[in-house]
Amino acid sequence: MPMSAGDIEEMIKTAIPDAQVTIRDLAGDGDHYAAEVVSESFRGKTRVQQHQMVYKALQGNMGDALHALALQTSAPE
Repeated sequence: MPMSAGDIEEMIKTAIPDAQVTIRDLAGDGDHYAAEVVSESFRGKTRVQQHQMVYKALQGNMGDALHALALQTSAPE
């Protein structure tokens, strides 16, 4: 069963409480999303480390309930 945008946002915010999360459904099918995640906890981390934090927050749903996620991460400016 596909994940909702709200579920994705909630999982990220639970794992990264200060995150500002914006989710867009790219195809209207509940399987292809874009997420922008901004968090102070990303500061000083590489882009790969930031993405790993988000994937960990999704608790193994990537590739299963969540087919595709275009991810942009950054620390606040």
